[in-house]
Parts: sequence; C-alpha cells; structure tokens
Amino acid sequence: MLDRFFKLGERGTSLRTETLAGATTFLTMAYIVFVNPGILAAAGVPFAGAATATALGAAVMCITMGLVSNRPLALASGMGLNAVVSFSIIGAQQAHVPWQVGMAAVLLEGLAFVVLVLSGLRESVMNAIPMSLKRAIGGGIGLFITFIGLNQGGVIRPAPVTLVALGDLSQPYVWVTLIGLAAILAFRCLRVKGDIFWGLLAATLAALLLGVARWPTAVLAPMDFSTFWAPFATVDGTPAIAKMLSPVLLTAVFALLLSDFFDTMGTVVAVGEQAGFVDAQGRVPGLKRILLVDASAAAVGGLFGASSITTYVESAAGVAEGGRTGLTVIVTGLLFAVAAFFSPIIAMVGGGYRVPNAAHYSQLVGAGFRAPADVLPPAGMGDAFVYPITAGALIFVGFLMMNAIRNIEWDDWEESFPAFLTFVCIPLTYSISNGIGLGFISHTLIKLLRGKARQVHGLMVAVSLAFLVGFVLQSR
Repeated sequence: MLDRFFKLGERGTSLRTETLAGATTFLTMAYIVFVNPGILAAAGVPFAGAATATALGAAVMCITMGLVSNRPLALASGMGLNAVVSFSIIGAQQAHVPWQVGMAAVLLEGLAFVVLVLSGLRESVMNAIPMSLKRAIGGGIGLFITFIGLNQGGVIRPAPVTLVALGDLSQPYVWVTLIGLAAILAFRCLRVKGDIFWGLLAATLAALLLGVARWPTAVLAPMDFSTFWAPFATVDGTPAIAKMLSPVLLTAVFALLLSDFFDTMGTVVAVGEQAGFVDAQGRVPGLKRILLVDASAAAVGGLFGASSITTYVESAAGVAEGGRTGLTVIVTGLLFAVAAFFSPIIAMVGGGYRVPNAAHYSQLVGAGFRAPADVLPPAGMGDAFVYPITAGALIFVGFLMMNAIRNIEWDDWEESFPAFLTFVCIPLTYSISNGIGLGFISHTLIKLLRGKARQVHGLMVAVSLAFLVGFVLQSR
C-alpha cells in the first residue's frame, strides 16, 4: 500500500531509505525547535508556547506536504522570517505592536500567498525564471548552507577587517564539528548507507565525550498552547487582526511576503534539482500542490504563533540520504510531533553550546544570536552560542548542492553574470531572497540595455521592479 501511494519503487527508493532520510532531515532541522522560540521570545511571545507551536506547526505541515505533494520537502518556522516578525514588525520592546498583531501579519501574508497560488501567478513567476538563474539559486543556497555550517560549528568566525577569519581550532566545539564532518566523509568513502545520519550520531557522541553536550536533566516537557489562535486574541479591546489596517503594518506584510515568496522558490528549485524532479526546462511537476501547501503553512504559522512556516533548504539533507517521496517528510513531521514532548532530548542534539565570554563572537551576540535561558543554562553577557553537532552535516549538504552550477552557460556573460551575482550574494547578504533579487534585477537590466527586451518575460520585469522597490524600502 505504501509503495503504491508514495510510488517508492517507481522512484527507486524503499521504506528503510525514506525513514532514514526523514530522520536525517529532522536532525538537521531540529535546532529550529529551540532557536525560533528564543527569537520570538525577544519580542514578547511566550517561550513555552512558541516552542510547542514551532514543533507542532512543523509536524502538521511536513505531514501535509508529504501527503499532498509526495515530495521530500520539509517545512518549519523560517529563519530570517522569524527575525522580520520579531524585530521589524513586533519590535524587541513591544513598544508599538503587540506580538499577537505580529502573528496576525503572518496570517495575512499566508492568505495572500494562497490567493497568488490559486490564481496561478506564483507558479507562472517560477516558470518565467531563466534556467541559468535557477541553477545559480541552487548553488547559492548550497554555498549558504555551507557558510551557515562553518559558522555554527565555529570553523570560521566574524572578524572586524576581513569580515570572516579562521575560528579557534583549539576549542572542543570545533573538534565536534570536524569529527562530525570527518565521520560523514569516512562513511561516504566506505559507501555506508546513511552517511550523514551516522555522521550526526558520531558528532553527538563526540560532543558528549568532550563536554560540549550533556545529558538533559529531564526527558519530557509539557506542551503549552498559549500562542495558538493569537491573531484572533483580544488586544486593547480589539481583535489583533483588526489592527492590521495600518499602512505601516501592511507594508511590513508586503516585505514579509516578498521574502517568503522567493525563499521558497529558491529552496524548491534547489532541492528539486538534487532530488531529480526538476525537468530539462527547470520546471517542477506538481508545483502548484507544493506551493499551495507552502502558502498554507505560512498562514498556519500565524495561527499557531510560530511565525511564518516555510519550506526548508535542510530538506536537501534527506534527499542526499536517498529520500525521494513524501514519506521522507512524513517521518520528519512525526519526529517533530515527538519533539513537542521530548524537547530536552532534542536540545542535546540541535541545541547550542555556550561559548563563555567569547570576544570573537561579540558581533553575533550583538546581532541577537542567543539561546533561550530556559533551554540552556543562564549565560553571561559576553556569551554566545554555536551549534556544532549539526554543523558538519550542513557543510557536506552544501557541497552536494553545488553540482547545480556546473550547467550554467558561463561563456555567455549575459546569462552568467546575473547567475554569478545570485550565487555569491545569497551567502554574502545572508538572505536567499536578497541574492535572488539582485540576480533578477541585473538579468533584466542587462537584457534591456542589450536591446533584447523580448527575451525577458513580463513577469521577470514585474518581479525585478518589486525587488527594487523592496530594496529601496529596506534602506529607508
């Protein structure tokens, strides 16, 4: 029955492979259960409620994606999107916008997404993008994932003049990262199925032995539903969603919509190419179902109080393990549901390691990259956090995704320069959507200046203008 519904044999996979791939995807995403509530808590969202909302929101939407699209695309509260909600819409001190209103903004963004998908506009935009840009997006996200892994593992660090520098290799958390990466490479060389998964387990064991991780003092934690249905909560005598008529808030919804739209687009194309379900024209079969689930996920994130839920680039980790069907992310979703009960255990693997008084991490601390006090022990003002156990997996998955750029037409500068700009700006701006926007604008501009306007799809022109407006608004 499973084989017939999920087409396991047709896609060259098995129940064991899909289960292993789903577990691997979950382990590379598990950090979100702890990082997301911490970011939302800085804006006044109850931490315990946000933790439950994050885990259950990811569980519901992963299972939905698996059943509706039958693709290995996992979803959870989006990093970057949660920062927009917390620090741009709500505000760190809750001076102007209550957190419930911020979740109402997320709900409206999701509903707008649904309308765009049902109208066919979102799918049309994706199909209008040149193949060179699609490939650059995949490679750029791969480089981005590697950069995140190197940073989270302490292999690189912020530097005042050179921007980045080699990390302190004497630190035990860096050893954990390198041991995890070396284990993945060793298992890959030995052709052991599940090399990334076993590499994660090796990194966990190393972290326990080196004192970077420790066994939790508790196993179970109760669920808290205090953030659910926040958009309809009464704030100052008025439903939170009714306060969204402000032009400032509607502009914020547009900015969130733009970012979420192209983050998802880039992720679907990148993971799709790696999984082999992108055709020669760069189109994704069944794209409308994928986008409809993703759009609905954003709305569910607002309803649950988990920020915007979106498709995750970490899905590539499961694909790298052989995941090819929706069964992969159903397994991921079930593990997220379990995580709602066993968050202390997951914290050991996906949680952060405190770097006491780390002067070379002061930039990260200043940017708000801190772990929640009730997940990890209280930290000093100079402390920062790294995530070494999953870092090796992210580094290797990023490498696997670089395969996409080899087919870019590098000899044609009109095609390759926008692709190059996209590729480098995704990691360097620390934003998938910013990198895509710069690539789109440069592609449109070059074609227009070269008198080749007919080669630019009308939707590409419209989207490029929307990005340009968005960049101008961000700079104000």
